[in-house]
Amino acid sequence: MRMRKCPKCGRYTLKEKCPTDGSATVSAHPPRFSLGKETKYGKYRRAAQE
Repeated sequence: MRMRKCPKCGRYTLKEKCPTDGSATVSAHPPRFSLGKETKYGKYRRAAQE
């Protein structure tokens, strides 16, 4: 299981729904970063460097 965060109240949990307000939670981890491989977010990273 991975840590999740409620975008509304900011509470951390392991559940799919926030125990406080019942809204859906999102992953609390940033996307993976790799210079060597082509990644899903590579085009955004390269555009930000320009």
